[in-house]
Parts: sequence; structure tokens; C-alpha cells
Amino acid sequence: MGAVKVILREEVPKLGAAGDLVSVKPGYARNFLVPRGMATFATESNIKELEHHKRVIAEKLAKELKDLRAVSHKLKAMSLEAKRRAGEDGKLFGSVTSANIAELIEEQGVTIDRRKIQLAEAIKEVGEHTIPIKLHSEVESSVKLVVSLEE
Repeated sequence: MGAVKVILREEVPKLGAAGDLVSVKPGYARNFLVPRGMATFATESNIKELEHHKRVIAEKLAKELKDLRAVSHKLKAMSLEAKRRAGEDGKLFGSVTSANIAELIEEQGVTIDRRKIQLAEAIKEVGEHTIPIKLHSEVESSVKLVVSLEE
């Protein structure tokens, strides 16, 4: 079976930006993109409405980017502390994961999806770490995390 054309309503990683007309496999469109409101099928009437949608989507994206930039500034000003048990050499008995970091950020009043936190691997050492966070393809931030010994 061939490809199906859809109009993206929001940015989909590795596929396209909001307002793009893309070709995808029918199952991906029918079972994932359309039910989640990420895309609509590209019928003749939908293609005619695409210009209107592009304007609406551009306004939505501009507002979203503005909000994300504000969140980025809050994150850069934040300093998080995680207390963990560790051995004498500073190696943690457990680890600090992106989910733990997301919880610490949420305690500071900012809600971040843990998948936005770009940890190469879980933190397993005591010390100060800079955690990169990718809020959007155009907005990246970081937060300082201090992992200290639990008493």
C-alpha cells in the first residue's frame, strides 16, 4: 500500500513542522497522528484550508515559543539539589534519572516532561552537573543540579 498525505497540526519530531504537508504510511496516519490530533488527512478541502491553518498554527507556535523561552530563563536561573546515599569514593548507590530531575524541577514550580531532559545516562556521582533540556527544536536550556550526600 502507498503513502497517505497528511497536514501536520503541530511539530512531529523527525517528520515535520506544523503546517507541513507530508507523506506517511497509512497506518501511522490512521493509528497515531490523526487520533492524537497531530495531523489531518490532506483532502481537497483541507488543502484549501491549509493557508488559514498555517496562519493559525504560526500564531500558536509564536505564542508557544514565547512561553518556552520564558520557561528556559526560569530553568537557567534554577539550582536543584538531590540528596542521595553514596560510597566513600563519591559513587551513588542508586542514580539520579531524568524522572527524578523532572520531579525536582516541578517542586520549583515549573512542569517539564521528563523526555525533554537530555541526559546521556543517569547521574551516578556526587557533585555539580549541568543538565541540558530541549524544550523545543528552537529552544534549549539547562539547569544546574548538585548531587550531595544524604545524611
